[in-house]
Amino acid sequence: MYALWGKPMLERAVAALVLGLGAPIFALLALAVLLALGRPILFRQRRAGRHGAPFTLLKFRSMREGAGPDAARLNGFGRWLRASGLDELPQMINILRGDMALVGPRPLPCEYNPIFSAAEAKRLWVRPGLLGLAQAEGRNALPWARRLAFDVRYAEEGIEFSKDMRLVLRCGALVLRGQGAAMPGHATSPSLAETRA
Repeated sequence: MYALWGKPMLERAVAALVLGLGAPIFALLALAVLLALGRPILFRQRRAGRHGAPFTLLKFRSMREGAGPDAARLNGFGRWLRASGLDELPQMINILRGDMALVGPRPLPCEYNPIFSAAEAKRLWVRPGLLGLAQAEGRNALPWARRLAFDVRYAEEGIEFSKDMRLVLRCGALVLRGQGAAMPGHATSPSLAETRA
């Protein structure tokens, strides 16, 4: 019952509460992005939802517009925004819409779907989340193989309220320490396609 009804209802209620009470924080962050990076304020990208269905993910933009490597487009403000996890807050809108869950595998670009192995594709069994097992274990600092394995483990083990709450607490502790925002040796994280080229 929790997986089918309780989880979506609870997570949408949390998202609505965060959006309502956090409106001043959202406004300040939007202004900070505008001053530090200019327009657009939000980053939009097509990502794969449950069963691979595409949706538009929302984030506060953390990089300068234009071509070039991530390291060249990521300034001090952007690094702080990413490390703090505050860039992900607009995904509360995705949760409210039902595109995402609060807890689940992180949504990845749709073009990754064809390069998942049969085992890795099991991560698409559940709605993608703002927080997840892979994030609790190290966020983007983990190599792709480990991240995807943790995603599959979450999907295979089944959805439970107590497990979700533990993951929320673990992810919160990691973000508060500012850890795991980037893979070691990278400004952000190499794409899955790059690692398998």
